[in-house]
Amino acid sequence: MEVLLASPDSAALTRRVAELITAGRTNAARPMLAALRRLEPPSARLSELAALLAMGEGRLDAALAELDAGLADNPTEATLYRRRAQLRHRLGDPAGAARDAAEAVVLDPADPSGKAMLGALLTELGRPAEAVRCLREAVAASPADPAFCRALAAAQAMAGEPDTAAATLGAGIALTPGSAELRHAAVLLAVRRRQFEHALALAEAARREGIADACLFALKGHALAKLGRGDEASEAIAEALKLGPDDPYVRHLGAMSGSLPRPERASADYLKAAFNGYADRFEAHLISLGYRIPGAIRAALLRHAALPAEGRLGPVLDLGCGTGLVAVAVSDLPLGPLIGVDISASMLAKARPKCLYATLHEADIMAFLADDGPSFALMLAADVLIYFGALDELMVAVARRLRPGGLFVASIEELVDAEGGGELGPQGRYAHGAGYLRAAAQAAGLSVLELERQVVRNEAGEPVAGLLAVLRRRTDAR
Repeated sequence: MEVLLASPDSAALTRRVAELITAGRTNAARPMLAALRRLEPPSARLSELAALLAMGEGRLDAALAELDAGLADNPTEATLYRRRAQLRHRLGDPAGAARDAAEAVVLDPADPSGKAMLGALLTELGRPAEAVRCLREAVAASPADPAFCRALAAAQAMAGEPDTAAATLGAGIALTPGSAELRHAAVLLAVRRRQFEHALALAEAARREGIADACLFALKGHALAKLGRGDEASEAIAEALKLGPDDPYVRHLGAMSGSLPRPERASADYLKAAFNGYADRFEAHLISLGYRIPGAIRAALLRHAALPAEGRLGPVLDLGCGTGLVAVAVSDLPLGPLIGVDISASMLAKARPKCLYATLHEADIMAFLADDGPSFALMLAADVLIYFGALDELMVAVARRLRPGGLFVASIEELVDAEGGGELGPQGRYAHGAGYLRAAAQAAGLSVLELERQVVRNEAGEPVAGLLAVLRRRTDAR
């Protein structure tokens, strides 16, 4: 370092600091950046590097302070606005991130990356029409950029233009045929549209082009399973497992197909990956399927909860709260404070702007329940038990954190004409029999007040049978 100070080359030192930060070598970058700041007057680039270093070390508040100070000194620097947009998104503030991204576009309208960032944020905020406009300009400027193309297709799909989204992905694939990212997006879009023959054709075309990875084979297996071609599906998923043996999505499909032993529950890694990728379209998709559970929970509370005439019943824990659909459904009832817990940061980012939760926690629900935290007067779980094969341990954990006399209201998908539990279906969800649910609850010290049959949602034009359980912790339970 003494040599650098004696004969400084600031440009070379700046490049080296940036390289070290990019490589994740923050311990090496930190003293070099300190030396650089002694050599050079304050600048936008130094503020950016300091913020990136702090972000790499997980000091997000310090990174935000660096960017705020940098923008105070350089209010027309688009790069700093883009960096702050990235940071605010990471901090769970997509609206603030979008404002910064928009400012960056105003200051540097020729940069397609800024327009792509703004478009992706607008998609996340549920403003797909505006997102499409931004992303079209980004793609027009850089038509061979797979990330821009994929983001545009996602916005178009959210805007209700799936054919246009498919065409966008097709055009991107024609320009960059080696892009696994675009091939995956095209196959996944076809699967979501239930165009399983088309999804299979796209997956086969990608394989012929030499793109053969775990995700592609897994999607191919999913499409084959939907087409009733079970043996071929198992073969595709077996290939996926060879390529990605530790991929949580692939392993979950392997369990569905019988290629792997059925786990007692969907893995935390699978749920995190699935719902982080699903968050942007979660609410719109469920509403389109006629999802009914939040309203059913509200009705059950009106029947069974001792709602006070004054004050509020609480605290209330919303397990697997997702984007906050249950909180919306019960927001007019005297409940609170409302605590939400979910494994997906992206889902929580959708819940936060609703301002219905006192606190939100990113955590696996079993780990959260195992903590020595406060007890709850009420727990809610909409479409959470469907990711557990065995319910016994979950019921015990719930009972431990419920106050005596407290209620647990939860939905399951029903294993019709069977009393067993934990059958993993082709959609990757577990179904349970009413008898098994009753037995697991009672063994945990929970009395069954009601098991009401419900249509959870529609799927492929058919109703999905379910049960809504209202359980009360017995006052004599330990």
